[in-house]
Amino acid sequence: MSARDETPHTVLKKLGQAKCNGSWEASTENMTIQQIIEVSETKKDKLTGASQKARALEVMGTCVSMRVNIEGMHPKEAIAAVKNGDYDSEFN
Repeated sequence: MSARDETPHTVLKKLGQAKCNGSWEASTENMTIQQIIEVSETKKDKLTGASQKARALEVMGTCVSMRVNIEGMHPKEAIAAVKNGDYDSEFN
């Protein structure tokens, strides 16, 4: 399987970047919830989540290791917000 077919590459493509900074202090990459949903729909057949929200949470987990912020928050904060229902209107 090619690395270009994996979720991190799809996230980078959505960001329009070749690679991420790799440092929280210098991190400038930021995705919106809508971009996360778009990536999760693109990778739908490769992700294990049963719902759109569950698949989006998987992509958000990838953002943790990539040091990509979501909606201006650290990914773990954004994951907590999604689990809390703050973005339920965004999901089908």
